Amino acid sequence: MLSEAKSRFAGKEIIFASKNEGKVKEVRHILNGINAKILSLNDIGFKDEIPETAYTFEGNAKIKADAVYNRFKLPTIADDSGIVAVQLGNEPGVFSARFAGENATDEANNKKLLEKLNDFPEPHRAKFVCAAVYYFGADFFTAIGEVEGVIIKQPRGANGFGYDPLFLPNGYDKTTAELPPEIKNKISHRFKAFDQLKKYLMEL
Repeated sequence: MLSEAKSRFAGKEIIFASKNEGKVKEVRHILNGINAKILSLNDIGFKDEIPETAYTFEGNAKIKADAVYNRFKLPTIADDSGIVAVQLGNEPGVFSARFAGENATDEANNKKLLEKLNDFPEPHRAKFVCAAVYYFGADFFTAIGEVEGVIIKQPRGANGFGYDPLFLPNGYDKTTAELPPEIKNKISHRFKAFDQLKKYLMEL
């Protein structure tokens, strides 16, 4: 039960189920202040691949959190995120990281996305979605964050990763790869999800 998860929160170390150091850096920045050390999968030497077999971001986040918690028995947070393009029927969605194939580079994924959108007129409306979960062997706490915008044809910026260079958030003239971290972290899908998670953790 949720009360059981609250009572067992140690407040010392939490595993973030990710090997992506760019994402780890962002999440550590967002969660700063929770009085716990955030350990990545690289920090704890977890090299296994966790199959992401769900068809929703929340489902994949839960799979990762469950797998890591059951190995280390430490409180675990996990997320799954991606971009959805309206004209592509919300592709790539949960396949964002491997849109161009397993172990695809960001450049390859971006190229495939632009190729598929080439048959459609602009604007290419899209949104970034992030589902973040916390798990300590009882119920999951889930938070969802979204940011809407459009996909542009030429990548711009070097501050982000993934599809950031192609995504122009509504109300901004810079892509999420051009925005400075202090602004991106206030509007991003990941910030919105992990900020909810942070508020939850600070109450434990």
